[in-house]
Amino acid sequence: MAGFLSGSPVLRSQQDPFRDHSRVAGMNELITAFDFEPVAYAKVPRFNYDYMAYGTDGEFTLRRNREAFDWVELVPKRILDVSALRTATEILGTKMAFPILISPSAQHAMLHPDGEVATYKGAAAASNTPYIVSNVSSVPFEKIAPEAKSPLWFQIYPKPVLDENRVLLEKVQEAGAKAVVVTIDQQADEHERALHDRNLTTRVALSRRTPPKNPYRLRDNRLWYSWKYFDQIRPMVKVPLLAKGINTAEDAKLCLEHGIDGIYVSNHGGRSLDYGASTLEVLPEIVDAVGGKATILFDSGVRRGTDVLKALALGASAVCLGRVPRWGLGAYGAPGVQRILEILQAELLQAMAYTGRPTLASLNRSMVRTDFP
Repeated sequence: MAGFLSGSPVLRSQQDPFRDHSRVAGMNELITAFDFEPVAYAKVPRFNYDYMAYGTDGEFTLRRNREAFDWVELVPKRILDVSALRTATEILGTKMAFPILISPSAQHAMLHPDGEVATYKGAAAASNTPYIVSNVSSVPFEKIAPEAKSPLWFQIYPKPVLDENRVLLEKVQEAGAKAVVVTIDQQADEHERALHDRNLTTRVALSRRTPPKNPYRLRDNRLWYSWKYFDQIRPMVKVPLLAKGINTAEDAKLCLEHGIDGIYVSNHGGRSLDYGASTLEVLPEIVDAVGGKATILFDSGVRRGTDVLKALALGASAVCLGRVPRWGLGAYGAPGVQRILEILQAELLQAMAYTGRPTLASLNRSMVRTDFP
């Protein structure tokens, strides 16, 4: 019987062929968000980890997103009363205790059996952090919404058949979505790390995607995007509407022309166009181009409370976290999401105190020195 069980393919399927299974740390041993990533790596299968870890092509932009935060210095003010730090804000009608949201990202069930429900519960427990649910979540939006009372937004990928957008948008708004975020920067994504990994094991992970019709790996299901889409769905959206994936002042101005309420500065965490600038580098020019006429959200590369502070100082209204909550989810489920958010919230408070900035209104470019290449 023991021999039969040891040779069972069911048992083998539970093992990761790329690494051994050694001890993982307890949550109370972790100090920063970075500490959660190796725990998540140890707990989830290699393919699932790589899905959230990789960037596109050579991963230059993925690395640059992180490096850019090293090119921004914080300038402190001393001998100021920071005994009452205030971080509460309201973004497009959504009240929040901190200017921090969870970015939309797909398939949380790859990291924990409860998927997006666990992410939502963890976000709610961390001062009701707003959560932007992905269009390709592993749990439908209407099943996530009843699980907590913190704000939920919804992210959608444009669909070529207009009525498909209408049905989905009506459903999520009826279920309680407080805003709709349209992602526009993922037309033809491909990830070389995933392709390399398929050659490292005999157990190939099957993709649910339809193969492209051309021999160049170029997926054509999203190549039809145009600004006209926003004009078409605007009557369907009764809540604030945002465009996610803006990297230039030119596109930011087009957002204003098409009546978009919020501009979401993002390069998909380095998973879209490679060899582009980091989002932190382009943030100031977008803020200047918008001139206060729209709310500006920001993500990509954020790992610490000081990163949040730097983005806010350069003009972001709020900052979104993509990989960081996923590390918490993969490591410890809902409590991990809660704890990792609390760490960044505490780091933000500490950084505000050390720089002598007691309120969000006191954050501006005078508190940073930038040295972008």
